[in-house]
Amino acid sequence: MKKQILVLLLTLVLVVGITVTASAHFQMILPSDDMVTKQDNREITLNLFFTHPMSAAEVMDMEQPNKFGVMHKGRKISLLKDLQTQEIMGGKAFETSYRIKGFGDYIFYLEPGPYWEPLENKYITHCTKVIVNSMAVSDSWDREIGMKAEIVPLTRPYGLWTGNAFRGIVKKNGKPVPYAEIEVEYFNKAKFPSLREDGNKSVRIPNANFITQVIKADKNGVFSYTMPKEGWWGFAALMEGEKINGKDHELGALMWVKTYDMK
Repeated sequence: MKKQILVLLLTLVLVVGITVTASAHFQMILPSDDMVTKQDNREITLNLFFTHPMSAAEVMDMEQPNKFGVMHKGRKISLLKDLQTQEIMGGKAFETSYRIKGFGDYIFYLEPGPYWEPLENKYITHCTKVIVNSMAVSDSWDREIGMKAEIVPLTRPYGLWTGNAFRGIVKKNGKPVPYAEIEVEYFNKAKFPSLREDGNKSVRIPNANFITQVIKADKNGVFSYTMPKEGWWGFAALMEGEKINGKDHELGALMWVKTYDMK
């Protein structure tokens, strides 16, 4: 009996390990709305959490962010002091609210504290951004924040239909990264109980190969991906960062965009 229990536990550990390994890490900045109009509440909420967005295998504990802010019309405002801790699926996360006061593009950006991943024996830092547009005035969606790693969009990252292609340039220290590898995942919102909304349906995953899509940038650091489903899509360009405490360091440039179905 003890032997059977031990085998069962080992199998469970193996299955969980495979699921977590097959799922890519993605830092998220999830706004309550990506486009604000006259009819909308102009105060948005933003959830910051570190997870496997497609499989929802777990939400990891976030470290205290090094940078978090918003850039509007070229002016950066730090929002670090506005962050409140929260828990999502047992993992430490952050949240805040922000009132959109003007027109144009609001670029929210985050540099989290390095996360130690024991399964991969390395640190992970994902420099992440998302853009919220106000009143359909497009003025700075392709402007760079100047983070150590960054995706600069070539496609306007809002007002996207399902089936649209998203294009961007991967940059590290302000320079394009030739042939960068980009992981792409869909945010399977229905699997996150505290974030799930009415009408959200979980995506059926045939096997582990479908969890994370993988593409490569060209020699100029440019990539393109066509998004097949309505919802949030994350793009994570992964690079080598400077070692931390003698350990490897994954430096990621992340961006989130949302698509909508035609009705």
